[in-house]
Amino acid sequence: MNYKQIKWLILITPTITIALWEYLRHEFLLSFISMELGNYLSPLFVFIITLVFVRRLFTILERMAEELRLEKEKKAALIEREKLARELHDGIAQSLFLLSVKVNKFSRKNGLQHDSDFQKIKQTLQHIHEDTRQAITNLKYIPVESPFSWTETIYQYVTELKNQHLIDVDLNWDINEDLLSPKEKVELFSCIKEAIVNVIKHANTNQIWIEAKEINHGWICKVIDRGVGFTDETLTSSKGYGLQIIKDRAKDMNWDFSMKRIESETIITLKKEGK
Repeated sequence: MNYKQIKWLILITPTITIALWEYLRHEFLLSFISMELGNYLSPLFVFIITLVFVRRLFTILERMAEELRLEKEKKAALIEREKLARELHDGIAQSLFLLSVKVNKFSRKNGLQHDSDFQKIKQTLQHIHEDTRQAITNLKYIPVESPFSWTETIYQYVTELKNQHLIDVDLNWDINEDLLSPKEKVELFSCIKEAIVNVIKHANTNQIWIEAKEINHGWICKVIDRGVGFTDETLTSSKGYGLQIIKDRAKDMNWDFSMKRIESETIITLKKEGK
């Protein structure tokens, strides 16, 4: 039934009920029910039918109205998100692209293609541009309203690594996501991805271990590989820029960051002390 049909049913049900009752009473029940008793029973029957049937119709009507309201809110939200995405694309994204072009021209003109500090600036600009493009893409879609599990995104990411990059990732995740704030979830996931990208680019290995567990009301997360390792200059060189990003993120979040080489394993550790 549609919205209009339900409204008409609510309106005519009491009338049909009383008309049907009066017809049955006068045609078949006069010898069993007196006029006075029948007059008392008439409003009672109308009340019972209203309570049982019309109340259910009102429930359906309210549910349809709520669904319509939510649909309008979704549409309005999508329009606003598309508007914001368009403004980002036409404003910040275009400006970043133009800036990257000018930076490339400047580097070629001044022979800075191999300057490590200048390469860091270029990589930072590229990182910001990629984040902006991703934000624009995300804004074009309404987030899924099913119960969201942040931990599930970790497992999905690991699955993508296995399928797309043919990397064997051993994930041992034992941190309750309620222990992390929304900002911590974003930053921790970004750090994990940055660490794995660094392994893919520089470690020359296809095996990675991710270990995370709770400790003393805090947590510790490790990304481990058995690749070629690193030198003492890694964190300050252009090749170690991804690691510097992790280090800076950890500093901003007041997490402990460490990177160690123990025997054949390179271990990147992020740790938050409990309060």
